[in-house]
Amino acid sequence: MDNLLPKKVWATAALWFMVALYGIPVLWFLLSSFKPAGELFSYPLTIFPKQPTISGFTQAWTSFDFSRYFGNTLIVAVSATLITIVTSATCGYALAKYTNWWLRAFTICILATTMLPGEVILSPLFLIVRDLGLYNSLAGVVAPSVITATGTFLFRQFFLSVPRDLLDAARIDGSGELSTFIRIMLPLSRPIIMTLAIMSFQWRWNDYIWPLVILNDPKEFTLQIGVASIVGAENVNWSVLLGASVLSMIPLVVIYLIFQKYVMNADLSAGLKD
Repeated sequence: MDNLLPKKVWATAALWFMVALYGIPVLWFLLSSFKPAGELFSYPLTIFPKQPTISGFTQAWTSFDFSRYFGNTLIVAVSATLITIVTSATCGYALAKYTNWWLRAFTICILATTMLPGEVILSPLFLIVRDLGLYNSLAGVVAPSVITATGTFLFRQFFLSVPRDLLDAARIDGSGELSTFIRIMLPLSRPIIMTLAIMSFQWRWNDYIWPLVILNDPKEFTLQIGVASIVGAENVNWSVLLGASVLSMIPLVVIYLIFQKYVMNADLSAGLKD
């Protein structure tokens, strides 16, 4: 017992150190967004603003087409997330519950794609999207992101843990394959759906490289491209840039606060037995 106490103290201290290591820069970033431009680089540097102001937020919202960027990003993130969940769930179910040699080979190919950096396939993706006539459109941003190896792998591993007897019982009761998938398997996989929804929404909301490659019209720009456009060639309005960056984070924080309880309290084996 005496030996356990120092270990708990050190473990707790290490966790608080990590919290401070990650939290202090984020806190400084948030507080700096309320500083006027002249105070950002005044010496000595201060964490708390001496004269708090929201001018950076208002200028970011009014000086740029921020509402349009917000709307475009929301369309991309929501549509890509919904399609990603459907495609990943169906693909993961097929890979988990149907046995065939080419399905196993297909699973290995899908897992192999997780080892490829996204930048490696930018060029072929661009050619395909351009030939499909989706260049410079939000559909072109969404199309390559609807199937992810991570989502497929998450669903496959979950469906592997579901006893086959459950499926056999449903089939004996007259349930078809599609009905079994929609009415039994999808509700069981709700924790995976919530987890993938949060991850996919975050990926698409923060995506910068692909929208930058595929979009050319400022009216179609997403939020990350819009924020990057605030940085001028010779001058950077740091107050506006900080305000725009904080505004772009708000939806992600809200999404996480709403759905994190479903993920943290998820019982992946609820209602099942081996």
